[in-house]
Amino acid sequence: MTDSHLRSVTKGVTWRITATMDTILLAYLVTGTFSTAVKIGLVEVMTKIALYYLHERMWNIIPYGRIHGVGPTHARSLVKGISWRFFGTMDTIIISYFVTGIWFHSFAIGGFELITKVLIYYVHERVWGRIKWGRIIASKVPATPHKRNGSVHEERVRDKEAILP
Repeated sequence: MTDSHLRSVTKGVTWRITATMDTILLAYLVTGTFSTAVKIGLVEVMTKIALYYLHERMWNIIPYGRIHGVGPTHARSLVKGISWRFFGTMDTIIISYFVTGIWFHSFAIGGFELITKVLIYYVHERVWGRIKWGRIIASKVPATPHKRNGSVHEERVRDKEAILP
């Protein structure tokens, strides 16, 4: 089972909206300046959508924690959340420094995100794990009969992919 590109993009957008609101709140609490918090949040929208898409595509080829016909396990959601948080936190720290010029603020925002974002991401993954739209189920089906003689060789099979509604 894999995810379609459109599903990955849609997950990225829903995650980015949620995560940006969290980043703006954390940046405001650390810096005390709403305009600085919004700048950090808006820059992250650009960088993190691309990073998240790449992260989703990477995890699309990793079979760990996927149960055919059921979906992702809790362990997969947790490990994905931790791996994403590593890349996301590095991005946040760098962006926060470029906006504020203060390393302490950058690491404080990134540090708080280690807590809030892992929890929020886990919930986001569990919700998307229940949504069937955009899932591709690959199964082996007999090959199409030979056009000339109608015979089918048992060893000939092809992958059938179906995007669930």
